[in-house]
Amino acid sequence: MTLTLLVITLLSSAVLGFVYELTKEPIRKAQEAKINTAISNVLPEFDNQPSAEATEVQYDGGTLVFYNATKGGEKVGTAVKTFSNNGFGGLIELMVGFNADGTIHGIDVVSHKETPGLGDKMETSKSGFSVQFQGVNPEDFKIRVKKDGGDVDAITASTISSRAYCDAVQRAYNALKEGGK
Repeated sequence: MTLTLLVITLLSSAVLGFVYELTKEPIRKAQEAKINTAISNVLPEFDNQPSAEATEVQYDGGTLVFYNATKGGEKVGTAVKTFSNNGFGGLIELMVGFNADGTIHGIDVVSHKETPGLGDKMETSKSGFSVQFQGVNPEDFKIRVKKDGGDVDAITASTISSRAYCDAVQRAYNALKEGGK
């Protein structure tokens, strides 16, 4: 009986290791493609490879990643992969695109675990929530929900998710302003 259990365990471990090795590279490529798509969605047109020139910065208890975009050698904007741990479902990761003048060009959700039908409305494919951030300068626009004295209309029945979204956007702007890259 012990020998049978040992053989089953060894075979299971070998199969699991094989599947891991087989899927590791496709998963990495899919994640890289998702990041590149998010960068393209949040920045004006560019002609360089921002993901190849990424800069990681430790900021506010986590890691932010800066992607500088240029066109014809001139900087057109910076995408910042940012986060908030305050979502209803925990970690929220966003890609926030800033124009060269500091205004927000666009925002895309990279990952979250918010409630389907409520907090997941932060995704651009599910609602127009992120549109209110486009073209605004965070110096003049209070990136807090209106319940907290800000200028952001929260997602109905998802104030916690809306606050976390604002937290992530504000973190990205603060880091950029403090010389993030």
